Order: sequence, then C-alpha cells, then structure tokens
Amino acid sequence: MQEHTLAPVGQSLIGGLLPGPSPDYTLLARMGASDALTHRVLPWQQQGAVTVVAARGNAGKATQARLRQVFGQVAICPVAPDQFDQELLPLLQQATVARAETLLPRDQSCRPIQQSFGLQMTALAVVALLALAPSAVFAALCLVAAVLCIANALLKFTCAVAAGRTPPPATALADDALPVFTLFVPLLFEEDIASHLLTRMSALDYPRHKLDLCLLTEDHDATTRAALARTTLPPWVRVIEVPAGTIRTKPRAMNYALPLARGSIIGIYDAEDNPAPDHLRRVAAEFAARPANVVCLQGKLDYFNASANFLTRCFTLEYAVWFRLFLPGLGRMGMVVPLGGTTLFLRDTAIRALHGWDAHNVTEDADLGIRIARAGYRTQIIDITTQEEANGRLWPWVKQRSRWLKGFAMTWAAQMRDPAALLRDIGPIRFGVLQIMLIGMLVQTLLAPLLWSMWLIVLGLPHPLTRFVAPDLLRATAIAFFAAEAVQLVTYTIGAKRAGKCGLIPWSPLMHLYFPLATAALIKALWEMVKRPHYWDKTRHGFYAPPRA
Repeated sequence: MQEHTLAPVGQSLIGGLLPGPSPDYTLLARMGASDALTHRVLPWQQQGAVTVVAARGNAGKATQARLRQVFGQVAICPVAPDQFDQELLPLLQQATVARAETLLPRDQSCRPIQQSFGLQMTALAVVALLALAPSAVFAALCLVAAVLCIANALLKFTCAVAAGRTPPPATALADDALPVFTLFVPLLFEEDIASHLLTRMSALDYPRHKLDLCLLTEDHDATTRAALARTTLPPWVRVIEVPAGTIRTKPRAMNYALPLARGSIIGIYDAEDNPAPDHLRRVAAEFAARPANVVCLQGKLDYFNASANFLTRCFTLEYAVWFRLFLPGLGRMGMVVPLGGTTLFLRDTAIRALHGWDAHNVTEDADLGIRIARAGYRTQIIDITTQEEANGRLWPWVKQRSRWLKGFAMTWAAQMRDPAALLRDIGPIRFGVLQIMLIGMLVQTLLAPLLWSMWLIVLGLPHPLTRFVAPDLLRATAIAFFAAEAVQLVTYTIGAKRAGKCGLIPWSPLMHLYFPLATAALIKALWEMVKRPHYWDKTRHGFYAPPRA
C-alpha cells in the first residue's frame, strides 16, 4: 500500500498548511484518542482516499503500520516537536481526557446518578411514614437494623472461618522471567516527594528495566509540580500530567494513564504508602502460580501509627478485620471482593477489557471488584502488607469515611440499575452476600442509633418494639443481637492477632464509641449524593511521621 509523506509544516498549523481549520474528530475516534496520544500522532482530515495525519517529528514513521491498518492510505505531515506540543498536543489531550471520563460505558457507570431521584423519593417516603405512624415505623426500622447487624456478623464469622491460615508464598521467579510492572501513584498537592515517596519506591527490589513508575499529577497542582521540579527523577520514573476535564478524580487520572502503561501488570499505590521491598517479586510469583481467571491480587493494609490515639486504634482494629478476615474469606469462597484502592495489582489485559475504572465513582476500587466478578474473573487476597498512616483527626476521618460511604452507595446504585442482570452475572449466593456488604452496611450505619436501642431489650428495659412484636420473637431478636455483638468482638480479637497487634484487643469494646462517627459521615455522604455526587474529598495525610526504614 502506498505511503505518502508531506513536507514539514511551516510556522502556522491551525489554518495553515494542514487542510482545514481543525481536526476531524471522527478520524481520531476511529484510531482511538489514547492510541494517538501514545504514538504522538493526530489524524487531521480526509482528502479523497488519503487521510492526512500530523505527527510529532518522526513519530509517524514509527507508527506507519498502525496508521495504515486504521485508515488505509495516509499522508504523514511531520510537525516540529515544540510546535506539536504547543498547538496539537492540547487538542489530543482534550480528546483523551474526554475518553478517560467516559471510558466505562454509561450503562455500567455511576455518572448518570445525579439525574436519578430515587434517593430523594426514598427519603421523602420515610419522612411521610414517620409522620403518619412514627411508632410503627420506628419499630420496623429497629427490626431492620437488628436483622442487618445479625446478617453482617454471620458474614464476618463465615469469612473468618473461610480465611483460615495464610497459604505459603508462591515460588519466586528468576529475574529473566519477571514481568514488567507499571505502577500508578496518583498525586495531589504532595509537597514532599523526594524524601518520602521516591525513597520508599526506590527500595523496591525489582529490576529497574522492568519497572515503570508513573506519577500521575493534575495540571492545576502547582504544589506537586514544584516538588517534582526540585527532584531528580530516575529513568524508570515518569510524570504523567492529567489535563483539566469536567471532574477531577483518581480513577479519571488512571484511565488517562492506562493507554500509556508499558507493563503487563498494573499496580496501584498511594503517595503515603510504604511497601515492603519484596512486594513486586511476590506479586509476580503469585500471578504466575494462579490460573488465568485470577486477574486481580489485593494486598493488605496496616498502619504504622496505630497507637497514636483513640481514632487510630479503632481504625486499625476495623481494618485488621477487613483485610485479615473479611476480604481473604470472600476471596477464598469465590465471592465478590470490594477492592481497596492501593496495593492492588491487575493483569493489564483484564483492566483494559473491563474499560478501566469508573471515572465518576469515588470508590472506584469497590466498583471494579464487582465488575471483575461480573465478567467471570476472580480476585484473591495475598499476604503482602503496605504500611499507611491511619487517619487520627476527627474531621479528616469523617470526610474520608464520608467519601467511602458515598462511593459504596454510588456503586450499589450503579450495579443495581438492572438487578436481574446482576443476579444472572454473579449468581444468587454472591448476589445476596453483595447486598449484605453494600446496602446492608449502609442501612445498618444509618440506623445505628436505633440499633443501639436493642441494648434496652438485652438489659430487660422497656423498648418501643414491645408494642408490636411478640415476646418470644422479641427475646429471640435480643439474644441474636447479643450474639452478633459477641461475634464482632471475636473478629476484632482474631484480626488484631493476625495483624500482630494484640495490644489493641482491649480496645475492642470501645468500638461502640467509634462507629457513631460513621453515622455522621453517612449523613454527609447522603447529602453529597444529592448535591455533588462525584466530588472527591481528598484525605489529608502527614500528621504522623512514618517510622524510619
């Protein structure tokens, strides 16, 4: 097939020697905006049977085969690198940003959620019922909260049994058999990159020619840009700046960077993470030892400042159960695993096939875990641990938990858009467990004040339920509630032991004073669901110094 080459473009590009005043974006869509950005080419206009393509310097020669595959006959127009970067790259970036925000199809995404009035209508219905029959509604909500508490405790206990002992690590791979890792580290207003982030990442024991560390920054983030300008980056580190769009979220930044990833395994760390040096070697070995349908490996999180104050102790206890019992048990049983947003590793073929992350979801990790299961893939929890900073300040804790709860609500709403399809994709058992995890957790958190009133029954004191529930049923409910609370204490004990933090076990009974904060956070989250559902409330860190290596 004939290849055409035009002379280099002169001083003026737009309205100059390139035909037409602007690119034909239908041509860009045919090639793919991210593909064009990767190769630094911009399909411009169709002239008869020939497609004119602007290319940065000699980039067109390197991608001739790809261009011919898409367009047939092409005329490559070399553009000076500086000129391409100034005049054409912004056009390409705009198209790529739009793709990053809409990479996940609309029917799978939560981006239409602001147009849904279900939440408002539900709230109005509850208010109306409370006005008409307050005692009956109060009693019904108490029963709902008690049932969900019991179901949640049974699920946690089942997961604790299923998690069992940690299996032995997979056999390590030789250096020449190791895959290439691309690590995404999203950054926003990070002042201290050189002495913390790069020092920790440089400690990773992995061949540097097989390591592709991508620091994802936002174009409005002058703080991080200034920190990077003061830092000499090693060759295996790249900075990918994400241009402005309609939203600013972590999943949008990762969608933007995904086409630029070089590795066959995509890993995600947070800026404050402190991974152990052997993490990547162990992840590579685990992927090699597991079947192809295991496309996601989730590591565990722990906190270096667990003993700082009441909040950090409870936070660490809560996540000891989450990462040592709950998630491993779900993975062993083949259930849907709501992922954590860091120490997360994905086969690149799978994340691309799944259309990346939902850019509008503020807990894109939990959403991705469900989509992995719906596609027939599996997630497993592996025995590697990343040290992080537990949130130990009241308002930052509420803001962080509010974002998580809002994201869980958005995830549930998006996945339950077609309940029959979800049931068909994951089966009835996993469907039921997912309801307990998501909507059960949300409703139980919202109704927690009513749930605490169940202690009146346990202690033999009057309760509004006595007017509506038979004494035997009331007694059975109280006994089941008390047993559920005992199970919760047992899981805290097991989780603390498995995390090597037995000193936190005496704090387990005080978790009843910790969880009311989650109710306050959920009220904030529900308000934001109506007013600004896609707003990403960044968690501040750096209040506690990490331990020296």
